[in-house]
Amino acid sequence: MQESNFYDFEVKSGNGSAFSLKGLEEKVLLIVNTASKCGFTPQYKGLEELHRKYGDKGLVVLGFPCDQFAHQEPGSDEEIASFCQVNFGVTFPIMSKVLVNGPDAHPLFLLLRKRTAGILGDAVKWNFTKFLVSPGARRVKRYESFVTPEKLEADIEKMLTSRPVGQ
Repeated sequence: MQESNFYDFEVKSGNGSAFSLKGLEEKVLLIVNTASKCGFTPQYKGLEELHRKYGDKGLVVLGFPCDQFAHQEPGSDEEIASFCQVNFGVTFPIMSKVLVNGPDAHPLFLLLRKRTAGILGDAVKWNFTKFLVSPGARRVKRYESFVTPEKLEADIEKMLTSRPVGQ
């Protein structure tokens, strides 16, 4: 994988418009596969708190709904967006539903998985797997579902403060 390719991705936002990763090269990205009917769904609150706390400092949280795990994201894009806003006050971008595993997985997730593959492979195991991407996509850290958003703060702060001055 070439690092520059990471920002060539264009994804579909929950409202159907194109969302380009171009222009986010200097940001710290937190990319999460989400679901509305999962035991980890309350993590939306923590993700929103990170968005509010660090958004002005260079963090971009991106939610990617996925229905691959026990059919825990059955709603339409509009229903998902409404659920997130009404129940958790989500203001960070929620994308259109994607697949994160298998032959039809979104290419962004294929790349994230490849960059964070471990001894047991690279598949996303469940909803609310988190990928923290440093500016320039030089580093990608992966956190499994049980790691709450609050536990990412130290790593987020480290990535934010390691950016070159002016970014």
